[in-house]
Amino acid sequence: MKFGFAQWRRLLRPGDIAVAVAGLILCVYAVLALWQGGTPDAAVIRAGGRVVAEVDLSRARRVEVPGPLGVTLVEIEPGRARIASDPGPRQYCVRQGWLTQAGAVAICAPNEVSLSLTGRSANYDTLNY
Repeated sequence: MKFGFAQWRRLLRPGDIAVAVAGLILCVYAVLALWQGGTPDAAVIRAGGRVVAEVDLSRARRVEVPGPLGVTLVEIEPGRARIASDPGPRQYCVRQGWLTQAGAVAICAPNEVSLSLTGRSANYDTLNY
């Protein structure tokens, strides 16, 4: 025996609908409140696995980072940072664009350069979980 939507609707009570709406509101709140990274405080630039610079994100500047393939240019602006140019062949780290949340990382693997943003609360993903 199959139930259509009309039969299922007759089985619902006002309390059932209230529970479903409350669950939906809770899910939306959780996504908005818990799935956001914090505001970044600083950028950490690494080359060859070693920290080259820790830069405050309060003012604009450019940092040139030497690597095995050449120089990677890191651009810093208030509250955000990006890899502006890299001598690597595929440019994945350049295409990532501006990093704006604490915990965000751009890695230029061929040139062994990485940029990460740090802050009080960082996003968690499968890489740093």
